[in-house]
Amino acid sequence: MSSQQRGARSRRLAVTLAAVAASVVLASGPGFAAGTARVADPPAPTPTVAPPVPAPTVTPPMPTIPPVPDPPAQHVPAFGAYLDYGPRGVARIAELSHWLGGAELRVGHTYLPGDRWSNIEGRYGFLDVWADWRTRQADRLLVLNVPMMERNEENVSDSEVRSLLRRAAAGEYDRHFRALAERLVELKVPDTVLVLGWEMNGTTYTHRCGPDPEAWKAYWKRVVTTMRAVPGQKFRFDFAPSRGRDAVPWTQCYPGDDTVDIIGMDSYDQPSGLSFEQQVKEPYGLQAQVDFAKAHGKPISYPEWGLFRNGDNSAYMRGMLAWMDTHKPLYNTLTDYCPHGVWQCADNPRSAQVYRAALFGRTDNPTPTPEPTKPGGQTTTTPPTPPTTPTTPPTPTAPVTPPANCSPLQLGDWVEYWLGGKLCLRFDWWSRSR
Repeated sequence: MSSQQRGARSRRLAVTLAAVAASVVLASGPGFAAGTARVADPPAPTPTVAPPVPAPTVTPPMPTIPPVPDPPAQHVPAFGAYLDYGPRGVARIAELSHWLGGAELRVGHTYLPGDRWSNIEGRYGFLDVWADWRTRQADRLLVLNVPMMERNEENVSDSEVRSLLRRAAAGEYDRHFRALAERLVELKVPDTVLVLGWEMNGTTYTHRCGPDPEAWKAYWKRVVTTMRAVPGQKFRFDFAPSRGRDAVPWTQCYPGDDTVDIIGMDSYDQPSGLSFEQQVKEPYGLQAQVDFAKAHGKPISYPEWGLFRNGDNSAYMRGMLAWMDTHKPLYNTLTDYCPHGVWQCADNPRSAQVYRAALFGRTDNPTPTPEPTKPGGQTTTTPPTPPTTPTTPPTPTAPVTPPANCSPLQLGDWVEYWLGGKLCLRFDWWSRSR
């Protein structure tokens, strides 16, 4: 859509809203807008600028000796959490950071709906708030899960999936991914990480690989080639199976190094009774992912991870956090809702304490806190210590009952975000005007 068309659309929307305003009142109560208040954007952290490092001084006429480099600053991989797919997810990034003692959450993670192609194309209004969050700070990372088929969670049969994959491999759906690429470039987020066709080795999604791995790999290559052909793009494509063998070994779905930038893995605490050490060593498990990525010269990632079949399992939480500290994925995002999460889910208090203690106050280049000088002139440093009792996580938004004689208007997440809540149409507006 051109800028002139968008301008015309904005003017029509303004006229429509002005007309509706005469018959619309803002409903009171939680979840509805009050007055003209608007939900504020979350504050953007101020980027820190490192002071310049002075050049080493060499005194002539002595021979020039290469200076010994300082040890590299500790690098903390970018991390975040999936908090909600829409504007609430963006707002909660700052809240989670506060709960983690100001830790720097540099990853925003959301999903495109897979119900129909128009949503997979990134319809207007859906990605805008995420793009705004990403562009406010240069070192942030936007991670977007992209379905490869519409009707993606509708239990489509293997035979139909096989037919769809073959049509896709022939180029039938290229235009949808070209539209998505153009949309992301237009929103000024051309460096988005695209988790394309995630968990393809399972049975859940219509974009699964198992019914025809060769057609699936050809389709992946078409999608990546199509999106990389859009001017201005800098996308990175993340190949992210679920951990373990699942329905088919994920290595059978790997489309090749030329169209994959990251080797990801969705790794939840499942099945029941499987220890973290077994999750590492199992066929097609965590160690296999690390080894495969190293062999192919790719970084790793964990787009989805969290608790699941073994309840509030603090041993899993400690193991996964230690694993990521050791193997330095490009990014990771905890799935933070029940049963997987720790901040928005009150069912996992022990794991929440482990997660919070490990990440409390983390930044990309953490600065240790000096302690008072000890006898002998030595000092020690310690990381910030989180409170022993975690802050109560936010209560999930409950359905709101509108006032009597008032019907809520369904305007969509994007409009409601900027209005500060839902709008409500009064049934009796006409009687008061007579």
